[in-house]
Amino acid sequence: MWRSEQKREDAVSGDVAKAWPTELRLSKDKKTLTVSFDDGQSHAFSAEMLRVMSPSAEVQGHSAAERKTVGGKINVAILSLDPVGNYAVRISFDDMHNTGLYTWTYLAELGREKESRWASYLSDLKEKGLSRERPGQR
Repeated sequence: MWRSEQKREDAVSGDVAKAWPTELRLSKDKKTLTVSFDDGQSHAFSAEMLRVMSPSAEVQGHSAAERKTVGGKINVAILSLDPVGNYAVRISFDDMHNTGLYTWTYLAELGREKESRWASYLSDLKEKGLSRERPGQR
């Protein structure tokens, strides 16, 4: 578990952050991360969702056309959560992916759009002939 005692001020710009976490709680099986925010919102994310929607260049590319659909991550688990400054967390997964920096804003956005993003991901898997159970990406 991680609790934020830091100031809400963004270290880079001095702007007040739009979303500020109060707690990150990793389940005992390391398959679910729950993020609570100071506005009362709380979002539970599966490790699989966080992994396949990693904000890393490896997954997102440098444009929408370069975005990769990653399959075969249904059993992925989270190894560690490491704070990055006061604006993000680096999540390390047991498949050795650890290059995504999950900003507080990205996590809040992902939580608000969880259902639609997940449906889009499942649709992309089907369209590309990929599976949640079998590794592979296009």
